[in-house]
Amino acid sequence: MFCLLNIGVPHVSDFLLMILSLIIILSYFFNVYSKKSGIPSVLLLIGVGLIMGLITQYFAPSFKSSNKAELDLLLKVLGTFGLILIVLEAALDLKLLKEKVWVIVKSLFVATIGLGGTSVLGAWFLSYFFVGDFGVLNKFAECLLITIPLSILSSAIILPSIGELEEKKREFLIYESTFSDIVGIIAFGFVMSWVSPENNSGSSDISKLVFGNFGDLFFTIVFSLVISYILIYLFQKLKDHGKLFLLISVLLFLYSLGHMFGFASLLIILIFGLVLNNYSLFFRGGLKDFVLEENVNITLKDFSVVTTESAFVVRTFFFILFGWSISVSTLFDYRVWLIGIPLIVIIYLIRCVLLFVFNASFKLVHINPLLFLAPRGLITVLLFYSAKDFVNIAILGKPDFDFGGVLLFVILTSCLIMSWSLVSEKKKLQKQKEEDFEIINDESVLVIGEEKTRES
Repeated sequence: MFCLLNIGVPHVSDFLLMILSLIIILSYFFNVYSKKSGIPSVLLLIGVGLIMGLITQYFAPSFKSSNKAELDLLLKVLGTFGLILIVLEAALDLKLLKEKVWVIVKSLFVATIGLGGTSVLGAWFLSYFFVGDFGVLNKFAECLLITIPLSILSSAIILPSIGELEEKKREFLIYESTFSDIVGIIAFGFVMSWVSPENNSGSSDISKLVFGNFGDLFFTIVFSLVISYILIYLFQKLKDHGKLFLLISVLLFLYSLGHMFGFASLLIILIFGLVLNNYSLFFRGGLKDFVLEENVNITLKDFSVVTTESAFVVRTFFFILFGWSISVSTLFDYRVWLIGIPLIVIIYLIRCVLLFVFNASFKLVHINPLLFLAPRGLITVLLFYSAKDFVNIAILGKPDFDFGGVLLFVILTSCLIMSWSLVSEKKKLQKQKEEDFEIINDESVLVIGEEKTRES
């Protein structure tokens, strides 16, 4: 698209507007098709991006390489914005009720242990079999910078795709994917601090990093709660148009400011959404007088709509651009398959064990389809691009290996597994409905027959 601007094509603005409009239209119909078929719309968007990338490669072979830095920056900005909106969308959909405490605790443990187990085991596998520096802390930490992003569930893919699941499983996945994002970002920030040039990798430095991160986490939670109260109190009084995007802008500013200082600023977004959606729980006692319920309810309803619609648009362009930016040729490197397949096995093996344990039942039917709903996506891409400059490891002695191929392999494979699972679950539910309908019909026929017999 950018090359058209450079060569001065007539009516280029009209042409670009047509392309952007068609992308949104396609994305909408992908969402409709996704609900009917079970295939995640994100997978279709990446496919469209891949096709656009092949077309660009054919007509302008040098365009991608010459604009790589700008494309990476655009992906990072769009990805961050999309992540904020997706977490906010999830938080605005969660109710904090006493009967949901176990679901929240279980999802937190599954997300945290799953992330830790997958990333550590994956880093051990990578460092032991491919890097050859097993036991060297710095090299192991660099491997973690690769495996942590690959261990994080994608709420950007899960949340739009689970509308047909039963309520308990859907709630579990919403909490789990959100916690996975947050815990993953915190863990990634810790390891990034560990391998950064400013850190000398001494034991005292690592202990300072550990206690420093927990201190930052506590400060972020307290700050998030305070700022949530202030924002809700102020914005319930605003009546002018544009106040909802003003609120999103304030949240974006706070996220960026916190991120600059190394805080887990995604917690600000999550806690604000939870406080707003559960304001009656947080504004109690004397604080209840500070809330105008009618105004807050209107703000909550409108804000949920704006967040959902904005997330749809941002997610659409992010995955189109991601598909357009990647090179399919990286999948033909045998090292991608040697690394990618074991990582996929590790992901689902650890997830299987955790779901069995936390469901207290060793029956596959109780963890299906949760086991297979573990896609990697937006946050994986975002963290991967942040880690590239800090990773300096050679695979099988060759320093030219492109980990982007492994990233693409894991994302596509996990999305395809999720698609297969959702399609199978949809067919199963449809069959069950048909059987129930037949039973109801048979019972109706019997009742009518009995009534006729009595009349005779």
